[in-house]
Amino acid sequence: MNTDLSNRTCIITGANSGIGKATAIGLAKMGASIVMLCRDEQKGKNALKEIKDTTGNQSIELMIADLQDYDSIRLFAQNYKSTHDKLHILINNAGIMKKKRETNNIGHETTFATNYLGHFLLTNLLLETLQSSVPARIINISSGSHKRGKLDFDNLMLEQKYGRFKAYNNSKLANILFTYELARRLEDSGVTVNVVHPGAARTNFGREFSERTRKFLKLFKQFTVSAEEGAKTSIFLASSPEVENITGKYWIKCKQVKSSKNSYNTSIQKRLWNASKDLTSK
Repeated sequence: MNTDLSNRTCIITGANSGIGKATAIGLAKMGASIVMLCRDEQKGKNALKEIKDTTGNQSIELMIADLQDYDSIRLFAQNYKSTHDKLHILINNAGIMKKKRETNNIGHETTFATNYLGHFLLTNLLLETLQSSVPARIINISSGSHKRGKLDFDNLMLEQKYGRFKAYNNSKLANILFTYELARRLEDSGVTVNVVHPGAARTNFGREFSERTRKFLKLFKQFTVSAEEGAKTSIFLASSPEVENITGKYWIKCKQVKSSKNSYNTSIQKRLWNASKDLTSK
C-alpha cells in the first residue's frame, strides 16, 4: 500500500527524463506536491504534462535552473523560498557525463559541477527550509562506479588527464562523501540524508557520445533495468515510514549496503566539504 504524501512537498532535480521522471511519477501517485527542477524548459514542460496526465496529480510544477551555473541555483533557491514555506523531500538526481572536458562559466569541470557541486550548493541553500519542515529527507543519487573514483584535491577539475569516466566516477564518489558528512552535521535535526545506487538503468544517458559508443551502450542495455526499476529505491527512501529515522547510509535495491572504503574516510569528507564550500562561493 502506498504511503500518503498529500501533505509533502518534494524537489527532484533532472525530473524531465529517466530515473528523475520515474521518481516524480511514483511520488506524484502518492499525492506529493512535486517541484521539477530542470535545465531545459521545453523538455520540462513536456514531462510536466506527462506526469500530470499519468498520475492525475495536478500539484506538479516546473522550475528552471542549470546545476552547473551557481548563480542559476542561487536564483532558483531564492524563487523557491519566496513562493514555498516548506520542503519535505529533496532528491538530488540530475547527472551528466561529458565526452570531452568542458567547463562552466567560472572554469569548473562540467561533470563535477553538475553532478556534485551544484547539488552541494542547492542542498545548503535549502537546508533552512528543510529544517523548518521536519521530518524531512534528502536523497542523493550516486553510482556503483564511485568505487573507481579517486579525488585529487590538487586536480579536482581534471585539468590534467581528463577522462569522461574518471570525471563521472569522481563526481559520484563526491556525492557519497557529501552524504556522510552532511548526515553527521544534521544528526538529531530531523533531516535525514541517504545516498542511492539506482543500478544501470535504461535512460537517455550518453546521448551525446559517438555513434560507436552509443551502439555499445545499446548492446549493454540488455543487462540494465528500466527507469521505473531504477527509481524504486529513491521512492522508497522518500516515502517509507520504515526509514524515517535512518540517515547516512548507502542503498541499493532498497537495502543498506557498504560503499567503498575510501568513502568512509572522515578526513576526506571534511576536506571535500570545505573545498566545495569555497568553490561554490565564487
